Amino acid sequence: MSEKEKEIIAVLEKIRPYIQRDGGDLEFVSFKDGIVTIKMLGACSDCLALDDTISMGVEALLLEEVEGVVGVQVAQAY
Repeated sequence: MSEKEKEIIAVLEKIRPYIQRDGGDLEFVSFKDGIVTIKMLGACSDCLALDDTISMGVEALLLEEVEGVVGVQVAQAY
């Protein structure tokens, strides 16, 4: 695991308690070409507010705190 990935995970740990409070969770999947891929779990996996949670929460925090991050995407469920 790269230092950048460790930095991303540390930032995700800051927001996880807020997501868990609503019955959901998130998991780091990968970081490639500036894009962080995460998996949404629990109540977050099919929540109507998922896009807002990603853009105004997770992505905003990562863009602010981790140099090199240009966006966040949710891993497709299979």
